[in-house]
Amino acid sequence: MPKAFGIINSSGRHLWVEGLQEYRPISAFSFLGRYRVIDFPISNMSNSGIDQVQIYIRRSPRSLVEHVGTGRHYNINSKRGKLQLLFSEDGSEHSVYNTDVAMYLENLECLEEMPQKYVVIAPSYMVYSQNYDTLLRTHIESGADITMLYHSVDNANDYFLACNAVNLNRQKGVLSIERNRGNAKNRNISMDTYVMSKELLLKLIHIAKSMSSMFTLADIINVACNEYDVRGVSHRGYFASITDFKSYYASNMSLIDIKTAFNLFDEEWPIYTRTNDSCPTQYFETANIKNSVISNGCLIEGTIENSVIGRGCVIKKGAVIRNSVILPSAVIGEDVHVENYVIDKHARITHTQEIIADPEHPGYIRRSDLI
Repeated sequence: MPKAFGIINSSGRHLWVEGLQEYRPISAFSFLGRYRVIDFPISNMSNSGIDQVQIYIRRSPRSLVEHVGTGRHYNINSKRGKLQLLFSEDGSEHSVYNTDVAMYLENLECLEEMPQKYVVIAPSYMVYSQNYDTLLRTHIESGADITMLYHSVDNANDYFLACNAVNLNRQKGVLSIERNRGNAKNRNISMDTYVMSKELLLKLIHIAKSMSSMFTLADIINVACNEYDVRGVSHRGYFASITDFKSYYASNMSLIDIKTAFNLFDEEWPIYTRTNDSCPTQYFETANIKNSVISNGCLIEGTIENSVIGRGCVIKKGAVIRNSVILPSAVIGEDVHVENYVIDKHARITHTQEIIADPEHPGYIRRSDLI
């Protein structure tokens, strides 16, 4: 692979997942029981041969730092590889000045020291598989200044409202980048994934600083479309953007379907994560499981339908869980009925017998709460 380093950019000020994000950044969210959201961009880079990666973090870094560790479980920690965690001094999640450009400026020396000619930038709040080696080669062969990834959708009027959309010409040249306002069904959603030279990235950072303290990288690339050759590459396969609570719930639930999951997971393209040595899940005689994803280390005596169960959960006898996402180490007591909910880590539902939410507005139980 041509020499490139990776940047994984934390979510912007316009994203907020109510409840879950109070405890950790989106990148550290539990996903599909056994993964974290950050596992997908790091695995994409590792599988693509990128062994030097910078991860930018804004706030509440503890859970993400613990999960990422040295990067060994991503096959990155070697004699020549390196995984850096870089932080923002502005810890305010919703500050208008809390942008990716501001974080780059705060860590400018780390960027300038990278010896690679090219950089691949990916978001930490999107879930997809992508060969960045192929994307980088496409970028170099095309002679473009900037290559960006996009995904065509037909439900942009209801979803991806916190994302940017890309306007293209017939040759896949990027005319502009704008916020998806939900005024059209068919849009090309920007995946906040860019390939360019390190020299150009540094130049754009300084231009953005001189133009506006509120500019993001997407903002300055939108301005650069008039001067530089910016081209779009269409992404194929599974794509999810976790920008709010509803999208987090929906993306987990969508992958219960095995056909959908095969669009994301591939034996030849493994998604790495931090593992533990817990025992296999134990299913008791009273357990009844249908169409669900069950992680290891659980004790299950109840009924589970169309749900995602994280590691180390306890589902007691007579309990019924439907259309729900149960994060690791939660306990659902005897004869408790949970439906259309996200139950955060270490929560215990033992005294309330019925917790049911509207399917269009899933409910949430806070981390370590006792219900």
